Amino acid sequence: QVQLVESGGGLVQAGGSLRLSCAASGRTRSTSIMGWFRQAPGKEREFVARITWSDGSTSYADSVKGRFTISRDNAKNTVYLQMNSLKPEDTAVYSCAARSPSATRYPYWGQGTQVTVSS
Repeated sequence: QVQLVESGGGLVQAGGSLRLSCAASGRTRSTSIMGWFRQAPGKEREFVARITWSDGSTSYADSVKGRFTISRDNAKNTVYLQMNSLKPEDTAVYSCAARSPSATRYPYWGQGTQVTVSS
């Protein structure tokens, strides 16, 4: 099993920044890909970004490219999501997730952290 715990959410004004953290524990060697997702009220959950533990390769949703940066600290088993130039439409519950390279779905999820961007 893998446990994921997010932190760093909060209320910020439009144009501001937040950094989310996702601490992983347990059998983390089985999950080499970490992702961030978000779900706004009344909307489906959507992909935000992902990173590979081994080489740090990243991928982003078009809606956050150039504003969000995903990174990892292998020594701390922690993945970060630096969010800059936040917009009201970024308001959502942000969750991190983990999967193995061969998996098509993310079986491990954190509890989520609320990000609210005021206009």
